[in-house]
Amino acid sequence: MVDRSIRTLIEGKECITCPEHWSVIEAARLMKREHIGAVMVVEQDKLIGIFTERDALFRVLAGDRDLKTTRVADVMTRNPQSLHPDKQFADALQLMHTGRFRHVPVVDNGRAVGMV
Repeated sequence: MVDRSIRTLIEGKECITCPEHWSVIEAARLMKREHIGAVMVVEQDKLIGIFTERDALFRVLAGDRDLKTTRVADVMTRNPQSLHPDKQFADALQLMHTGRFRHVPVVDNGRAVGMV
């Protein structure tokens, strides 16, 4: 499996995104509904950030911010590391291990196309 391209892993899967103006509660509800731990934040299909469970916990809850009024843009990770879909899954694993994170956006010419 590690020698497969990322493209083959995300093929046929919906790319789950949200706009940066959404409230944290809207993003959290989307993540719950889709059973995902992170959502890519986009502007006109271009990746601008990622909002994760850790962001919700550490930046929102532990930061004593309001879930309904805090915008995703205020607590997301901007310009996250990403991979091209033609990279190998092993590259994603290495990036995740080195960066100590669990989600890697997949981007083709700046356009969000999936998540590993």
